[in-house]
Order: sequence, then structure tokens, then C-alpha cells
Amino acid sequence: MTKPRIVVIAYEGISPLYLSIPCAVFHDAFQYRECPFELEVCSLHGRELNALSGFSLSVDADLHAVERADVVIVPGWADATSPAPKALLEALITAHQRGAIVVGLCLGAGVLAQSGLLDGLSATTHWAFADAFAEAYPSVRVDPDPLYLDHGQVVTSAGMAAAMDCCLHLLRRLLGSDRASEVARVLVAPPYRHGGQKQYIPAPVPRPRAGEGTLGRVMEAIQMELAAPHTVASVAERCAMSRRTFTRQFQAYTGMSFIAWLTARRLAHSQHLLEHSDLAISQVAEQAGFGSESVFRKHFKAAFELSPRAWRQSFGQRQKGE
Repeated sequence: MTKPRIVVIAYEGISPLYLSIPCAVFHDAFQYRECPFELEVCSLHGRELNALSGFSLSVDADLHAVERADVVIVPGWADATSPAPKALLEALITAHQRGAIVVGLCLGAGVLAQSGLLDGLSATTHWAFADAFAEAYPSVRVDPDPLYLDHGQVVTSAGMAAAMDCCLHLLRRLLGSDRASEVARVLVAPPYRHGGQKQYIPAPVPRPRAGEGTLGRVMEAIQMELAAPHTVASVAERCAMSRRTFTRQFQAYTGMSFIAWLTARRLAHSQHLLEHSDLAISQVAEQAGFGSESVFRKHFKAAFELSPRAWRQSFGQRQKGE
């Protein structure tokens, strides 16, 4: 049986850590048994490269290696909008056309966007570069929240740890959950984090823009009153708008519905309370505006794939003595 062939793209200025992630998942974790993959690292011209942190890399294979790949991985990039070489973009397009899976880890998603493979699709990347990514690639629907997004032949991931999650997800696709869990144990990594799980980042409220001052001010006020009940009708009234006008303008302003935005702000506040207070879960639910503990748990687990208690155990500053 032919082994799946994984090709990882190295480039000038690559982060050694980003390069090591797919190499560890698809090769190094199998060092004491037969590796089920053929893994190869290639570069544009197949010669020595300078990496970050003073490393140099000797890479023998050039882009011809991509012609034989079942999976092609771009592990990061200089930044979200740095131009990629035309030869690399053409190699990715050709690989995709013949059925290969093309993966952009973190800022590597920008290379996929430049190739056109993400046109009309949703994609994720490191949250800190999401705005620049969205501005540079308007044909791509940028979602800064998920750890990774899988569209079958095109896959993107968020930052460092999420790149590991994404590679384990691909391993699961190729070999099944048992083998993926074994590799995760070898790497001392979480065996499974769903791609829809949110990156652990703050979600800032959009700032008021010209002509939308009233709406922006009301949104800021609501953030100070999260425990109070808020409905579309009541907030529309505060903005001196009809419900229909408010709904339309809010969607245009934030890219989401009012209820989705309010839930996100309440969840963000609940995270802060879980991390920095000793409040009981029921009190956190009340202060964040969810009303009941059961409703709070449901929303929290749906958003973060963790229970409120598990979140506190992982991220609570008081538990860490800080």
C-alpha cells in the first residue's frame, strides 16, 4: 500500500517551530516504529535557507516535490500579506487541481489566499493578523475565531498551538482517531480540540465609526450593563431606530446579529470573571447576564468546548497564585 506523501514548504526566514510542527506530527512521532507517511521538506530552489533565531536549514528538494504530494503544507509566512513567489502559487494550484490537500498554517493561509484557493471560502489565521488579512484578501471570508477550518481540499489554521491541532486533525482524517490519539500522546498534546473551538483571545467591540456614533455609544453602554436584560426591541428604542433599521445597521456595523454580539460579550465577561475571581459558577452566570447557570453552561460549552469549571482550572489566575 502506498504511503500518503506529505510535503512541507520551507522558505527564507521560516520559523523553526512552525516547520517542526508538521514534521513532528507526520514523521518524528513515529521514530520508534514504521512511519505511515512519506514526508519531505522542500523549498523554492532546493538549497540552504536562513531561518529565524539564527538557524540555517539545508533543504535538498525543490518545488518539484509538490508534484508528488498528497498533502502540501505551508507552515506560516513572513506576514499575512507578503507576496509569495509565483512558482510556489502555481505549484499549490496544480497540486489542488489534481486532488491534493493544501494546508496553510497560521500566516501560511495568506499564501493560499494569494493562490486563489480560498476565494469564496471561510479561512482562519492568527487572530492578530485577521484584520490585515481581510483587507488584503476581500474574496476570502476571514473568521479569526476557530482553531482551524477544513474545507476538504483546503485547510487553514490559527497560530502556533492551533497549527498542532490542525495537523493532528489531518492525521485523524488520513489514519483515523486511534492513530491520531497515539501521536498526540507521544507529543504530549491534547488528543482532540475541535476546529470550531475559539482561539483564546479577547474579542474587542468595534469602535464607533463616522455616522454611527449613537449605535457605538449604546454598544459601549451595554457592555457596562451585561447583567441587565437586553432585547432587540429595547436596544433599538435606545438608538431611536425602528427594530428593522436597528437590525440592519447593527449587522452592517458588526457583521453579526445583536443577539450573537451580546452573547459574545457576555461570554468574554464570564471568561474574565472565571479567571480573576472566586465567584461561584452561578454567580458568574448572573453577573454575565445569562440568568441561569444551566443556560450559561450551555452557551459556554458551545463556544469554547470547555465547561466553565474546566476553563477556570486551565486559565484561572487565582489558582495559579497570580
